[in-house]
Amino acid sequence: MIILGVDTSLRSTGYGVLETAGSRLKALTYGNIPNGPKVPISECLKKIHATIAGLIEAWSPDCLSVEKVIYGKNANTMMVLGEARGAVIVAGADAGKPIYEYEPRRVKMSVCGNGLAEKEQIQRMVKTLLALPELPQNDAADALGLAICHAHTKSVLTGTSKLV
Repeated sequence: MIILGVDTSLRSTGYGVLETAGSRLKALTYGNIPNGPKVPISECLKKIHATIAGLIEAWSPDCLSVEKVIYGKNANTMMVLGEARGAVIVAGADAGKPIYEYEPRRVKMSVCGNGLAEKEQIQRMVKTLLALPELPQNDAADALGLAICHAHTKSVLTGTSKLV
């Protein structure tokens, strides 16, 4: 199975393509989609959508794994995050790929065994689990963590993972 994990944000969306074979996990590619602070939101969303669509075309994942919306106090930030997630979800839907979402605590638990793990812990564990040559950038590590989380739960999809 090939899983595309995506950690959405407007300015630095992380992605990671993970191949699973039994209990073995292998990162095929990973990185982030940078958008500068002065780039208009519409251009950022266009770039996120195009890049995710390109990754889907290039790697033909079986599904996408994205972070579930978290609640925040800043309504504007939450709206922009929702727009970025929408660009990713539309790219997956256009390609006919199922999209699963996971809460951040579940991803951290799946990767680190601790639902309160810090970003640096996620980076180190992702590097170790996937035998990467160096620490992945934060957003890419989170995206790979989302893919790992789905790989760990794919055989027993419960009510806590949801098809969007």
